[in-house]
Amino acid sequence: MPTPIDILIVDDRPENLLTLEHLLENPELNIVRAGSGQEALASLLDHDFALVLLDVQMPDMDGFETAELMRGNKRTRHIPIIFVTASHTEHQHIFRGYDSGAVDYLFKPLDPQMLFCKVRIFLEIHRQRHALQSKTRELDARIAELNLLQAELEEKNRQLQLLSSLDGLTGIPNRRQFDEMLNLEWNRMAREKTPLSLIILDVDHFKLFNDRYGHLAGDCCLCRVASALAGMMRRPADMVARYGGEEFAAILPGTGAEGAQLVAESMRRTVAELAIEHLDSPVQSVVTVSLGVSTVIPIPGCIPADLIQAADQGLYQAKQEGRDRWIRTDCIPLSCKSPWN
Repeated sequence: MPTPIDILIVDDRPENLLTLEHLLENPELNIVRAGSGQEALASLLDHDFALVLLDVQMPDMDGFETAELMRGNKRTRHIPIIFVTASHTEHQHIFRGYDSGAVDYLFKPLDPQMLFCKVRIFLEIHRQRHALQSKTRELDARIAELNLLQAELEEKNRQLQLLSSLDGLTGIPNRRQFDEMLNLEWNRMAREKTPLSLIILDVDHFKLFNDRYGHLAGDCCLCRVASALAGMMRRPADMVARYGGEEFAAILPGTGAEGAQLVAESMRRTVAELAIEHLDSPVQSVVTVSLGVSTVIPIPGCIPADLIQAADQGLYQAKQEGRDRWIRTDCIPLSCKSPWN
């Protein structure tokens, strides 16, 4: 059984209330009686009425004043009011009734069929309003659920993007992220006409390390080197990435040749100070690195690959000259002459 719908009937005469209650008797309705405007206002605090049938002429507080107070309250202003009045007062009160907030009139003596038809209309409006409110709540809940799912999806996408840009072993940016950041900083330095430095470094004789200590130890070695190098990056734009295998690369935007050389020397020394045993290395008994350094102010005709080639050439020379050192090589492609010559 559906929950009965509340209707408030207000009249100062008990016999009129009894008549109204009899005419409205229906299992779908819960009839609440009030003998005055004050009682009616008190009843409004405890019920969600679908309709108020309000007598106009009552002592102390008449129907007009009661309706005006209802309209002045945010909680009750939406409740439809049908004024019940004697037919001879129709012309005297009808306009004032509408000004007070009435939606309709019923005239005494009441016509049962007219009463039934008008009440049925407002009951249907009440049902539709409640159905709309229920659907709105369902829609709001669904929207909140979708917003939550969207936020979760965005977070998962962010995590996936982050994972796709990080090296799975060392946790620092991978080659893909390196390429994207180098292009980004290249364009930014070109706009600002400031130098961009690149350091490429390689763990010396890493194959010999793996052969003696095993690949798990080799992975641990790379993680420690990566962590040490990443910890040296002081500025937000500076970045160390795993370039491939035992190679790492550092992008240093806004850093000139002298500054890049200082960073390279600091990297060389920092890795050696990790004191990772490497007894098969012909360089030292600990893990060391060789580094290539290059700096350029990007200008038309230069491309990032020119800078990579120059740094890689420096790395090759560092290895040829005995490793555990850095070599700076100027970036001088055919179409681009660096101001650092």
